[in-house]
Amino acid sequence: MYNPSLCHQAMHSVGLHNPAYEVLTSAFLAAIVAQSLKVMTYILQHKTINFKIFTTTGGMPSSHSAFVIGLATSSGLTEGFNSTIFAAALGFALVVMYDAAGLRRAAGKMAATLNKIVDHVYDVPASERLRELLGHTPVEVFVGALLGILISMLVHHCF
Repeated sequence: MYNPSLCHQAMHSVGLHNPAYEVLTSAFLAAIVAQSLKVMTYILQHKTINFKIFTTTGGMPSSHSAFVIGLATSSGLTEGFNSTIFAAALGFALVVMYDAAGLRRAAGKMAATLNKIVDHVYDVPASERLRELLGHTPVEVFVGALLGILISMLVHHCF
């Protein structure tokens, strides 16, 4: 059974009870969990391990969204949701998520179209094809954001 006092004691005993550590831990842990979910999903779908998935962009859930919303939520939990740092972190998060679902997704669609055109005209090796999975669908961004909120709340209870 979960005992928050044990978690707090562990953090204090190693000197990690610091709001900055909490914010960074929340953000990075959210991104790592999101990327790990992508690897596990790939393994279940393809019945093979491909650790390159861990370093690629795109896919479900958005690790960028998980990271920036984890950062913003944790900032709000530690400094207050009416603080300037929370407002700045939230603004940053909204720009990153808009970029992930908008500009990078459009670039990915353009790459797919260019790859199809090049395939019909030239014989291009696979290593020279443009990367198509750059951005995220709105659902992938939303799920990443939910994951960021959840992870930062769990980390906050530990700190």
